[in-house]
Amino acid sequence: MKSFQKISLLILCCLSSFLTNAQTVKYYQSFDNQRVAFEDTGKGKSILLLHGFINTGQNWRRTQLYKDLIAKGFRVIVPDLRGNGKSDKPHEDKFYQNEAEVRDVIGLMASLKIKKYEVVGYSRGSIVAGKLLTMGKGITKVVLGGMGQHFTNPNWDRRIMFAEAFSGKAHLHPETAGAVKYAKSINADTIALGFLQKYQPVTSPKDLGKYKYPVMIICGDEDLDNGDPKVLQSYFKNAILKTVKGNHNNTYGTQAFADEVIGFLE
Repeated sequence: MKSFQKISLLILCCLSSFLTNAQTVKYYQSFDNQRVAFEDTGKGKSILLLHGFINTGQNWRRTQLYKDLIAKGFRVIVPDLRGNGKSDKPHEDKFYQNEAEVRDVIGLMASLKIKKYEVVGYSRGSIVAGKLLTMGKGITKVVLGGMGQHFTNPNWDRRIMFAEAFSGKAHLHPETAGAVKYAKSINADTIALGFLQKYQPVTSPKDLGKYKYPVMIICGDEDLDNGDPKVLQSYFKNAILKTVKGNHNNTYGTQAFADEVIGFLE
């Protein structure tokens, strides 16, 4: 009987946890009526976390950085950028053109009445964050993780390659096979991912240089996937560069990454 009671209690606890997590997901209706899913946790200084390609906000919520931010009393906003996760995934060009993702984020933060906040991006999230610096207001610090200078090039061959791979031309780029297979394995919307690459934000070095507030560039010591972080650092007036152990896929989840980012944000 005691064993049965323990099992029942365990089931109830798991169910309660599931329901609690489900209830934390909210939706913002953006400028073109697309819904952007997000979670908003805590009541302190506001931190916006922007996820990478073939990722969702859930990838951030599994990290040590997210856990430590919550434990230290920050307010953490984690969206699923359009085309990803629980957000809408339209299949027309018009829904991804004209910096739609960035406009989503600006509108989301305005809807939450957050006038000043800090941003942490990783990989493609850093690319979105870079454009956000030129379009948004009230960003007092930014962390660009897993990123070099290549996203400032509108003809970046890696972006074009992935845009084609996720738009029915994967056979032209065998080196993308692993990414396409992984996206399908997690039921990501590959059509939406193709649009996201096609219309990925491009921010010039000149425009990045107009941002006057503190910037941290942080990468793993085995990560040059998106260019040279030292070159990216040189585009800003007030940027520091940190290197921690890791490659492009695992650095953002490490304790060392969390410690450096929180030290910068605090």
